[in-house]
Amino acid sequence: MSSASPQTPHAPATPSAPRSRAPRLHEIDVVRILTFACVIGVHTTSHTVASTDVPLYGLLALLHFTRQVFFALTAFVLAYGYFAKAAPAPFLRSLPRRLLLVGVPYVTWSVIYFAASNLRSPHYTFGEALAALGLHLVQGTAWYHLYFLLVTMQVYVLFPVFLWVVRKTARFHWLLLSLAFAYQLVITWFYRYSAHSLGFVSAHSKSLFVSYIFFILAGTVAAYHAKEFLAWVRSHRGVVAIITAATGVGTLVFFGVSIANGVSLYRAGTPLQPVIMVWAVGVGLGFLAFGTWWADRRVEGSSLARGVAVVSDRSFGIFLAHPMILWLMLFVGDDWVEGHVPTPWLTLVCYVIVVLLAYGISTVARRTPVSLPLAWRPWRARRRGPAGPAVAKPADAATA
Repeated sequence: MSSASPQTPHAPATPSAPRSRAPRLHEIDVVRILTFACVIGVHTTSHTVASTDVPLYGLLALLHFTRQVFFALTAFVLAYGYFAKAAPAPFLRSLPRRLLLVGVPYVTWSVIYFAASNLRSPHYTFGEALAALGLHLVQGTAWYHLYFLLVTMQVYVLFPVFLWVVRKTARFHWLLLSLAFAYQLVITWFYRYSAHSLGFVSAHSKSLFVSYIFFILAGTVAAYHAKEFLAWVRSHRGVVAIITAATGVGTLVFFGVSIANGVSLYRAGTPLQPVIMVWAVGVGLGFLAFGTWWADRRVEGSSLARGVAVVSDRSFGIFLAHPMILWLMLFVGDDWVEGHVPTPWLTLVCYVIVVLLAYGISTVARRTPVSLPLAWRPWRARRRGPAGPAVAKPADAATA
């Protein structure tokens, strides 16, 4: 990403001339699908891995990049849609709508997960339950994945600040990202090796935007230079593949050295530590390179193109619902699955079942007025084609 182009500050080079709506980037569909697929992999593996299974814990370490890539992707989509407009409206004007689109599913699924966990083993009075739920909503802890939505809302609220920083430092983006990455390494070093030294921030590390500053800025800067950045990725896929492989191998080497030095299998690959930050950059670039490969070969209107778009759209609901299915399978069902599926097949079997059932839930929800609260996508009223049955108007999963 070189210095800013000679265009106006708010409109960096983009795939085409500035317009009222950003052109859809099919690369983003692929990155989103792969990231959410790995999120499910994290949770399925962590719930099914045996305490002594070194290979699966190594896989878990490699999957722990997801939150970083997710927030970089979130920032990229926000900034790309903003910068591509010739005369973008003030970001704050759309903030209430954006917060509603995330807040509704966040509150809905927080209530669902909180109620489900307490129905099985109730230990609150009604008043205590309301207070506990309120605390979970503030902290993003109603279930282990919902902090993604809480941090997303933090990013929305603060995004005008990130936009301002990126535009004011247009000539120095490499310096900005270098400083941000140094910050990222330092704060995750404290999270990993001095867990309580940062007080409140350490206690709520995964639920605070300060834990992901570099990735939010990286996504915003990448969107500012979208045309040049995507062109570079397209023309350097081999280099990106080497970067991805090297950072992956480095992560596994660090994992092995940590175990040899007496670190537990989980802590050796815990998500918020410096080595995972490096790996997240490598794997994020790798996903994007694969996305550009797909976009360059995509045939408009083909079954595969429609399928990728649909899965990208459903991925939001799959993300929200998959822990419920995993919980019902492994814990509510009296360990029936674990008792009947031997290792090492347990993780794979659970993964496939979770993906299929969560996809079904998301698909049903997307076709009903409860699409927003359950599938994290606004419902589109069905319309009739010129000579056929009613068809659903799809949401634009890449630029919404």
